[in-house]
Formats: sequence, structure tokens, C-alpha cells
Amino acid sequence: MNISLTGRHLELTEAIKSHMNTSIETLAKFNMDIISANVVATAQNKKGKEHMVVEFAIHLAHKNSIIIKQSDSDLYAAIDLAISRAQKAMGRMHDRDSAHHKVGLNGLKAENVDVKAAAEASEDEIVPVELDLYKPREVEDVLNDLKESGKMFEIFLDNEDKTRVLYKRNDGKFGLY
Repeated sequence: MNISLTGRHLELTEAIKSHMNTSIETLAKFNMDIISANVVATAQNKKGKEHMVVEFAIHLAHKNSIIIKQSDSDLYAAIDLAISRAQKAMGRMHDRDSAHHKVGLNGLKAENVDVKAAAEASEDEIVPVELDLYKPREVEDVLNDLKESGKMFEIFLDNEDKTRVLYKRNDGKFGLY
């Protein structure tokens, strides 16, 4: 990040320069890729009163620049108020960018990402199973298959073409529905 500090009608002391630099460095927390920051501090006399004007021009990569002009009777107060406004503006831009780039399942499909793996990571696992309901089966055969496998239940068609469920009960016996 390039930082340019300029004083018009006033001399920038080392204390003022360090205050401006530390204030600008607080903007880095938004991760907005700041290209440059130009600060112009001006002393103006209007109607016999002297007041300070600070203008920040913050140039961001791939975004609009942020221009903030703040005046106050104290230079440090003007810098603090301008930085506060810049932080608010950059916070809004950061929130807008992060909120609009959430990728859903359609976005993952467009990027050729494994949608099943992403869905399993984001929610409870529900696995659709194709049933072999096309041929009738005997209850004894299904019972033997259920004992050998680690499944809790089996859905099948019996010889009367009724859909049946054979399931393991908590007491170790089997139930037929």
C-alpha cells in the first residue's frame, strides 16, 4: 500500500505523520486490497477562525475509491473522524462483498465440485436407496439377509405383492410390519 501525506498551509510534524500512518493501517483489517491512500491536511481561515480539513482518498483494487473530507478545529480530531467514516465505508463494502458471494449447490455444480460431498458436509446424511422391490421375496430369506448385514431394517415385497418391513427390535428380536 502506498501512503502519501501532504500538508497545505501547515507543516506535518512527525507526530502527525505517525498518527496518520497508524490510522490508515487500521483499514487493512478489512482485507480490501488497498492500492494507495492519499491524505491531504489543510489549514483554512474562514471568518477569522482557523480550522483543519483532512481529505482521505483511498484507492481499492477492482472497486470504487473512497473519498472522505472532514473538518474540525483540531487536526487530530479531524483525522480520527475521517478514519472512523472510512472504516464504516469499508465495512459496508466488505459486508456487501462477503454477503453476495455465498455459493449454493447450483454454484458448486457450475464449478464442477462434488455436490454430494458438499451436501453431506453441510447437513445430516440422507442416502437414497433404490429398492429391489421388483421380485417377491420370502420372509425367511430377508431375515437371513438382515442378520448377516448391519442394517436395522429391510423393505421388500412378499409373495402377495404387499410391501413389508422387517426390522430389528431393541430386545434382539425381529418385527414384521
